[in-house]
Amino acid sequence: MNRLAGVTSPYLLQHADNPVDWWPWQPEAFDEARRRDVPVLLSVGYSACHWCHVMAHESFEDDGTAAYMNEHFVSVKVDREERPDVDAVYMEAVQAATGQGGWPMTVFMTPDGEPFYFGTYFPPEPRPGTPSFRQVLEGVHGAWTSRRDEVGEVAAKITRDLAGRELRTGDAGLPTDETQAMALLRLTRDIDPATGWFRGDTRFPPSMVIEFLLRHHARAGSVAALEMAEGLCGAMARSSLYDQVGGGFHRYVLTPAPGAPLVPHFEKMLYDNALLCRVYAHLWRLTGSAPARRVALETADFMVRELRTPEGGFASALDADSALPDGSGKHAEGAYYVWTPGGLREVLGEEDAEFAMRYFGVTEEGTFEHGSSVLRLPGDAEDAGDAGDAGDARDARDTGDAGDAGDAGDARDAGDAGDAGDAGRVASVRGRLLAAREERPRPGRDDKIVAAWNGLAIAALAEVGGYFDRPDLVERATEAADLLVRLHMDDAARLARTSRDGRAGANAGVLEDYADAAEGFLALASVTGEGAWLDFAGLLLDGVLERFTGSEGQLYDTAQDAERLIRRPQDPTDNAAPAGWTAAAGALLSYAAHTGSRAHRTAAERALGVVRALGPRAPRFMGWGLAVAEALLDGPREVAVVGTPGEAGMRKLHRAALLGAAPGAVVAAGGPDSGEFPLLADRPLVDGKPAAYVCRHFVCAAPVTEVDALREELTPGA
Repeated sequence: MNRLAGVTSPYLLQHADNPVDWWPWQPEAFDEARRRDVPVLLSVGYSACHWCHVMAHESFEDDGTAAYMNEHFVSVKVDREERPDVDAVYMEAVQAATGQGGWPMTVFMTPDGEPFYFGTYFPPEPRPGTPSFRQVLEGVHGAWTSRRDEVGEVAAKITRDLAGRELRTGDAGLPTDETQAMALLRLTRDIDPATGWFRGDTRFPPSMVIEFLLRHHARAGSVAALEMAEGLCGAMARSSLYDQVGGGFHRYVLTPAPGAPLVPHFEKMLYDNALLCRVYAHLWRLTGSAPARRVALETADFMVRELRTPEGGFASALDADSALPDGSGKHAEGAYYVWTPGGLREVLGEEDAEFAMRYFGVTEEGTFEHGSSVLRLPGDAEDAGDAGDAGDARDARDTGDAGDAGDAGDARDAGDAGDAGDAGRVASVRGRLLAAREERPRPGRDDKIVAAWNGLAIAALAEVGGYFDRPDLVERATEAADLLVRLHMDDAARLARTSRDGRAGANAGVLEDYADAAEGFLALASVTGEGAWLDFAGLLLDGVLERFTGSEGQLYDTAQDAERLIRRPQDPTDNAAPAGWTAAAGALLSYAAHTGSRAHRTAAERALGVVRALGPRAPRFMGWGLAVAEALLDGPREVAVVGTPGEAGMRKLHRAALLGAAPGAVVAAGGPDSGEFPLLADRPLVDGKPAAYVCRHFVCAAPVTEVDALREELTPGA
């Protein structure tokens, strides 16, 4: 066992028995490199990363390679999910030098942390255009020993270039209607009308962009934005990106050849599923789409079923690889999810297997590897079948009758099959396949709790539970929020980035942790009517103002008192999840709408200058910022629902407020002058009846007591 044996990161523990003498990221590792006068080899990855596993098996488990690394380097292994700051700084260097990035990330640096040579995955044998890992090691060692001055100059230049990249956008101005329109125009040019996806061979779920499109439609009435959002959501839900049996989304899909079925990279990440769960729920809220409702609920149920930990939080990821069901002990990517015709017949019998093959696109020759197929919904059958059901679902949503909404969802299988008569058959097939699949060896689970991603899950589960009358989902969201407060927050409201097995990790939270946890608390406050969650959000956002904000309103990914790296990381663009910068802007804006705090509103506005600067040029990497800008342009609206908690009329008004389409609207529900929310102050009942007040900047329209009137107040253009 090497020095990783005592850590908590599941990814680092995967390398604890490597023959490589790994160090965790700590000052002592760099001190050791100085003492020995050798470079530091930094390897960054994460537990669900397929190519990280491949490089580990090929190189880090090889005794000869490990011996060379141990002799000539101090090797440091980092879990990018525990140390996103380290990952961000050195990934920026990798991308600047090579034009691309990815994991595993391999960086060679001086004992002072200055990088001078970079790469990602290196194979054990040379390939055209790519040296072997051993060749890289020998080349770097040779340069270090014989061309040290040159290495030092390169390292110093790279470090200077990185340090000079500070972003300041406080004087860029607020986003405008023109900003949003230009961003939408750019997105329309990037979409492939034949597939409904953005162009490219590798397709990641564009959750944050879809959120912008839905909000832009809600505010500005853009048909183009809604059509694009519906096309993207439909394409994802029909494809192999979506787990057609168990619910939830894989990380991304690839196009192996023109016209060929998409092939997923099978890892499942908490952040993807939390974001997509919320997106599909918001699509249903706007359109009443039965497929959107189905996907939102199935994704929520997947998160609870497969990612929830005994402590009440949500695990980070499921691995892409798992053991083959043949008992050989060999692992393969996707083994848990793929099917062969023979496997279907064994579980379903001949007749239902033939039906399932047609329905899920399983072929005798296979669409994946070794004759296996990934399940998908070919063609447009789902769209055609579900179109007739959408109206019923929308009626249920509009009346606020959660029971009717649930009944509308029963048509989902009929819609998927394109034939209402097949509804029961599809449900039976799915259920039997899921039961059989659960008997297979399961993918590994990275069970660390990441504060930011749990914040996203809290927001999704709270909203989906509130929309669809699923109090169990709201309860799961509450338990996860309680875990963050109880275990991740200290007495000074400082967040730990991770925890595992009920023990908080040593790494400090970064900006996205504070912002996304606050976002989750704010959503939970709106759904539950419990003002304590608003208070906890305020504590975190005060920390953002005090410790993550620069003098000109710019935001940093690490706190001012965090560990010093070669540069203080600062990235306002979306990656796999919302950028901490724009996530903070959104949470600050919502908190200001709840409380009237001018300081938080001003901070949100200054942070949104980055959207004015970058949104029209790079909207696919500024989706969350553009979505927050839609809320800013709409107010956002503040909705106070007053009445006796639990009373039928109060419940209907509260649910109608949650289902309002106004982008970024905040909802406070409770007794008049209850003290739970500032929005409820001086908001009386109307003739003894529950009432709703729709306000902007705490200036309110006349109160309404009927659901239809409230809905009208919250529609576009109102």
